[in-house]
Amino acid sequence: MRIGVGEFLLGLAGASATLLGTFIVGVFFYIDSHLHRRLSASESADLYARSGIRWVFTAYALPLFVALALAALDPIWGTLAFILLGIMLLLMSIDTGRRVLMKGGSGISRGVMVNEWVTSAAVLTALMLPWILGGWVPEPPAFIPSLILVLGAGFASTAALVMAEFDATLGITASPDDTTAGPTV
Repeated sequence: MRIGVGEFLLGLAGASATLLGTFIVGVFFYIDSHLHRRLSASESADLYARSGIRWVFTAYALPLFVALALAALDPIWGTLAFILLGIMLLLMSIDTGRRVLMKGGSGISRGVMVNEWVTSAAVLTALMLPWILGGWVPEPPAFIPSLILVLGAGFASTAALVMAEFDATLGITASPDDTTAGPTV
């Protein structure tokens, strides 16, 4: 069974919306957690994490809004949304790249550093791909590989941010005298 471009774009927008919503909930729970307040390793690492969170929001928003615009509106609106959100994502990639290079910016996680460079390359590729595949005025199907690439980069960055937090908590155990930790099972 083959589906049309419009149906595929709507499915892609749904996947992006799901990842964005889940990420938002995770960020709010993390920000409100005792662990976040306790683990602020350095100002540089905290600034990088904030910048990375903004990057992931934009990386999930790009396939969401562009896919919806391409599926429901004239292709020019999808193209304009892609250009606008792509420029925002590129600027945020520069910001996260600058912040990860700051002393202590990536914390102790090599995965964050590797992810930063891989996703920056993915963003540059994704921003050029529609015009490489579709010519001067790309049709909606020419945007699909870019949208999938950006969605994958956003997911990889989410995983890198989560794993960096797990790396930061490695070896931290609650003290038997700590009454705020609650009972252990």
